[in-house]
Amino acid sequence: MAYLDRSQKYILGIDTSNYKTSLAVVSQDDIICDLRRFLTVKEGERGLRQSEALFQHVKNLPELFEELREDFDGEICAVAYSSKPRPVEGSYMPCFLAGESFGRSLATMLDVPAYAFSHQEGHIEAIKVFTEMSFIDDFLACHFSGGTCEILQVGPARAGSTCTSDVYDIELIGGSKDISFGQVLDRAGVEMGFPFPCGERMDGIALGQDECTHVLTPIKVENCQCNLSGIDTQIKNKLQTTDDPDGLIREIFEKISDAIVRMLLQASKRTGLNDVIMSGGVSSSRFIRAYISDALEEQGIIVYFEDLDLSADNAVGTALLGGKYIWEPNR
Repeated sequence: MAYLDRSQKYILGIDTSNYKTSLAVVSQDDIICDLRRFLTVKEGERGLRQSEALFQHVKNLPELFEELREDFDGEICAVAYSSKPRPVEGSYMPCFLAGESFGRSLATMLDVPAYAFSHQEGHIEAIKVFTEMSFIDDFLACHFSGGTCEILQVGPARAGSTCTSDVYDIELIGGSKDISFGQVLDRAGVEMGFPFPCGERMDGIALGQDECTHVLTPIKVENCQCNLSGIDTQIKNKLQTTDDPDGLIREIFEKISDAIVRMLLQASKRTGLNDVIMSGGVSSSRFIRAYISDALEEQGIIVYFEDLDLSADNAVGTALLGGKYIWEPNR
């Protein structure tokens, strides 16, 4: 067990997304524990029903708490949990009920405050705190994951906003009109026989390829938005006939990366913002990181990733958000 400064105020974070069960403990200066467990998806399937995700979280959480106790025996001063996907009225997914239930119950037993945030706010905070973005108030944020494909304009919370966050004012300004980049990758990967989720495996293949196929049309981007069902259908059809599946994987990553670049160029022009946070599992792709960083840097747009594996689903950002109410007494 690591040494703990008993004078520190530690915050517990809980996140129960449709992909992963996550716990974290943070101090004002450090990540003390970061525990995650993928939800189990049957071979050949492309995700989970909400009822199954909720069931798995209820099974996973006690086991992760047991693991957490082996690594941490400090005093929890507050509990923070993800209660919904996005910080807007009506945003709801049953899988987050698991984290909310455990979080509120634990806070009651410990007689400490409990704070609810959205999954999206947690993603933003995890990247922002551990990059140079920690000193920037207004920026663009991409949330690209298996279920989300959104470009956001983010600033400090303000009165009268339709955003329900007490921390940020978040406005949706772009993204996909239909399915997500993560769904495109996972559908292709499952079709090719890879275990779900498929992004990491396919990312490695794309990086290892010097050449790609040239059989897919570019993704159309207009007003910071795109449709992805078209390229999804193209990929499904090409998988039936291609004799170069690895080259096709690289082309898929190139087409996705190019669409992200064009959406962000349009978003930057619309908002006048040149600082971009990349969050969500798709943003973990090393191929996509390199491609868009190089392309956007030439246009004067700085893209911020992180080096602590915090792009994918985790509870670190949620815990950090809760810490704001403990470490910043004037909030």
